[in-house]
Amino acid sequence: MNKVMSNKWIIALYVLPALLLIGILIFIPLILTGYYGLMKWDGIGSMEFIGLQNYVTALQDKKFWDSALHSFLLAVFSTLSLFIYLAISLILASKIKGADLLRKIYLIPMLLSSVAIAQLWVKIYNPSNGMINSLLMAIGVENPPAWLAEPSLVLYAIFIPILWQYAGFYILIYYAALKNIPESIIEAAKIDGASPIEIAYKIKLPLIMGVVKVTIVLAVVGSLKYFDLIYVMTGGGPNGASEVMASYMYKLAFSTNNFGYGSAIGFLLLIITLIVTLIIRKATATKEEIQY
Repeated sequence: MNKVMSNKWIIALYVLPALLLIGILIFIPLILTGYYGLMKWDGIGSMEFIGLQNYVTALQDKKFWDSALHSFLLAVFSTLSLFIYLAISLILASKIKGADLLRKIYLIPMLLSSVAIAQLWVKIYNPSNGMINSLLMAIGVENPPAWLAEPSLVLYAIFIPILWQYAGFYILIYYAALKNIPESIIEAAKIDGASPIEIAYKIKLPLIMGVVKVTIVLAVVGSLKYFDLIYVMTGGGPNGASEVMASYMYKLAFSTNNFGYGSAIGFLLLIITLIVTLIIRKATATKEEIQY
């Protein structure tokens, strides 16, 4: 077996199917997206090569930068919400009563489709008989806001179901990392007189910092390319107040049949995501990870 696995041709043969799938499903579409961005094309008829005009137009497009700002705001809120998920995971991992039930409850949003979640929260935000406004009117608020129709509120109203949707995912990751810490380390800290807060901050958190860094990258990248729930709930409205880069790209390509410009937006979204990911990895890089 060792002789076979030391043969480079055999290794290449084993790796080739995976490389072909990655090339066909990932790299070729990326290259085609960048290529279509060089064209004036409605997605059906003939293409007209216009060079970098679509990319230059995108960089001068106020709506594109507004949608980029909204995507970055979502990324910021998603990153900040990780502190809440981490705190919940620390509580669940501390052997509290009912922790198993709570973990299952937090996972429920992951079992629902984005469309179902969007429809649920549209009902919750309904200005006349939605749950939120009904509660506000019950405590004396005469004119509660129309959450999804107010340009100043809609973006933040949409952030709440998005963060709720992925809460269980990140809590599960943190919980698994925390449960992987050897119990002997925790017991030794308790014997030395460390308080629960000190154990959480000075022992548990440093030991799972590698996992925390991964979740930061996942949260930011996922936020920059987020699309489905926003599109179902508001379609980017009202008047672009909840538009993000992915929904703006979709509208250009499939609603206005400006496939070339939409492809350019999509390729710029890829570049922005890669740059942000590299910045995050550089900012969170350490010389060595704690081993246990």
